[in-house]
Parts: sequence; structure tokens; C-alpha cells
Amino acid sequence: MRTLIRNAQCVLPDGVQQVDVLIEDAKIIGIDPPANAAADETVDASGLHLIPGVIDDQVHFREPGLEHKEDLHTGSLACAKGGVTTFLEMPNTRPPTITPEALEDKLARAASRSVVNYGFYIGATPDNVETLRSVTRTPGIKIFIGSSTGNLLVDEQEALERIFAETTLPVCAHCEDEATVRANSERIGGGSTHADHSKIRDHEAALIATRRAIDLAVRHNHRFHVLHVSTAGEVEFLKDHHGLITAEACPHHLLFNIDDYERLGSLVQMNPSIKTREDNEALWQGLLDGRLQVIATDHAPHTLEEKQQPYPQSPSGLPAVENSLALMLNAVHEGRCTLENVVAWMCDAPARVWDIVNKGRIAEGYDADLVLVDLAKQATIRNGEQVTKSGWSPWDGVALTGWPVRTWVMGQTVFADGRVDASVRGQEARYEHDRGGYWNTSHV
Repeated sequence: MRTLIRNAQCVLPDGVQQVDVLIEDAKIIGIDPPANAAADETVDASGLHLIPGVIDDQVHFREPGLEHKEDLHTGSLACAKGGVTTFLEMPNTRPPTITPEALEDKLARAASRSVVNYGFYIGATPDNVETLRSVTRTPGIKIFIGSSTGNLLVDEQEALERIFAETTLPVCAHCEDEATVRANSERIGGGSTHADHSKIRDHEAALIATRRAIDLAVRHNHRFHVLHVSTAGEVEFLKDHHGLITAEACPHHLLFNIDDYERLGSLVQMNPSIKTREDNEALWQGLLDGRLQVIATDHAPHTLEEKQQPYPQSPSGLPAVENSLALMLNAVHEGRCTLENVVAWMCDAPARVWDIVNKGRIAEGYDADLVLVDLAKQATIRNGEQVTKSGWSPWDGVALTGWPVRTWVMGQTVFADGRVDASVRGQEARYEHDRGGYWNTSHV
């Protein structure tokens, strides 16, 4: 099957150009092919932009164990609608992904259910270093340095030292200092309003844990990725750690702050918590100057009934994969960043941070994971139109300019004309972890 995409403004590694793109089966085989190139389907993309498929390196799709919130199929449908062609899923399911058998189970589930490409982290525990040393079909190791339960919480120094010293896979971590969180909670009596969440999980809790994890990475010369940076202090600290260290921001930390609790309550209750307007601005600046390299969602859905419980019974997390690209395209419309910035943060950088082969760019020989976006399209996010199983968005009622209108996964159309093709199946992401990571991989 050959598909020729004509007349789009294409975001290529060296800039935006109006060129035709030729797809054959799962691969991009031509950039600006000959005018007489044969194709089974020709797509006239005049007035649209073609970008690489988004890679969301931090999602929680709840399968197995909590499928009433989300599952691999419904989460992948939301990805396809939102222009996300590859997701990397976190290990805190039930049971957690902390053994080779649990990892293989998830991969098998996704192979039969996911309409987009997929990968799964292996979770660290205080005593599974041998497993972390032996697994291969994974982007990397996830450590919960705070904000977890059971054996996924790793905050004892000896266990952390072993993980960083004795493993070779890239490591990422949820960084909130558990001792600080507990002390803050005790000081205010556990909290009684959703706004108290940001007082309990405060700036200091995030910065202490991020400093601790980066110290481990630097001392052990171990590649490390800081998930969901939420504070100006972390952004400032990251300026001196280019090399082994990469980091990311999430849309909710960029676009929400503590002023939004009065309006949205538990809908913006997250771990790490949302912070201040000044932190919003610092995160944007960190992305623009390169201290933060990636935007990911931390898609963590719960039912509305669960979220509407009083604090502190209300769970933390929100759904975002369905709207993350549109939110960033709207930021382009508002002049906060360029489309090239969005592609760098959401497509190219995640592929290089996690050593994902042949993804993240529009280039010959790369996988045909592609998204047509209409930068002029105006639409409003509505709870009733969400594909995610949770069925709501904290951005309900927000009008955005700039939306994905067609998504290809490995050369197959999975989203077009407002509908997702649930029959498409994505593929397991492939990794080459000996490439050396983000800073040792060419931008071109």
C-alpha cells in the first residue's frame, strides 16, 4: 500500500518545507519524490502541516487491575484521536510491572488491543535489581522516589545506590521527597481542601528529591530523566546538568496553577502538585532554552465519581493524551512557541531520550507515524466527546485553535474525519540503548 501526501507544510529535521511525502506500507520511502511517483492513495494536504507522530513517554493506562478507569484499548484510542502514535506506559498497575513475566503480559495485551505503538517501563523495587539488569524489551526503569505504595516506593538510599550503580538501562523517576510530604501533611493535619494538596506536596518536596536523584545519576554516570518537573527551582537546578540528565514538563504544570483550585478543585489534583503562576512561566522558559527537552502528559485517569470525593480521599491524576497536542498547537497560535518547538518537545526528543528506533522525525527510512494538523481549526474540548474511558477533561469547555485531523500509525490511517479506526494495531517500540541517549545523538 502506497500513500502520497501532497502539498503539506512538512516539519522536517532541518525546518518546515512544502514537500510531498511518500509512504509504502509502514515506512516513509520518499521526501519530495518524483512528480510521477505511483500511489494507491493521494492525500491533498493543502493548507495543513504534516508532523511526526507524538511520542508520549509517560502514561498510566491502568491495565491490568484498574480497567474501570482506562485500559490499553481505550487509552490507545484517545492517543490516536490526539495525534499520539506511540505511548510508553508506567509500571504501577495491579500487579505492578516489576518482573519479566509482568512485562511480557503487558506487551502481549497491547499487541492485541492497542491501535497505536507501545512500550512499557520496568518498575524498580528495593530488591529487584537482578531483574532490572536482565530485561531488554523496555525503554527503561521507573523509580517512584515518593508518591507510590507497596513495593514500588524506593526511597531508601542503599536501594537507590544499587539501582544506579548496577543497572545500565536509562532511569526515570517520580521525584517528591516522601519525608517532606509526610511532615507537611502532619503540620496541616492531613489537609481538608484540594488546595492543601499543593501545600503538602510543595516546592521543597519536589526539589529535594530531584537533587537527590540527579546526584545519584551523576555519581554513578547513569542516564537519568526527570519526569514531570513542576517548580522553578528544579528548572534552575537543571541548567548545570546537561549531559546525562534530561527532563520534561506536562501540560497541566504548564497551563494550570494554584489559582485554578477554586474553579476546578480535584480535577487539577496531581502528583507532583500544580504550583504557582511563576512556576508556569519558569517551565515554559525551561522548554524554550533547552533545560527541559520533553513534553509528556502523565495521563492518569480516574472516574469522575472517584475524583469528586472530598480531600484527601480524592485521587491524584487527570486524563490528557486526547488533547495534549491540541493544547500545544493552541500555544503556537498564542505565540508562546513555534510548531517546530512542539515537534522537538513531543516527537523528536522523546525518541532520542529513550533510544526509540526510527521514530520522531519525518525522514526516509523512518516509520510512517505521521499527523496532519490544521493550525486554523477551532474547536472546544467537551467531556461528552472524550474517547478516554474516564470520559472527562479538566479542559472541558476550553476553545482551542489548532487540532490534529488525521493520524497514521505505521502507514495505516487510524484517525480521520473525526473517527478512530479501532481495527488498526500498533507495534511494539524498538530500542537501541547503546546509542548513548539524547545528548550523544545527532539532531539530524
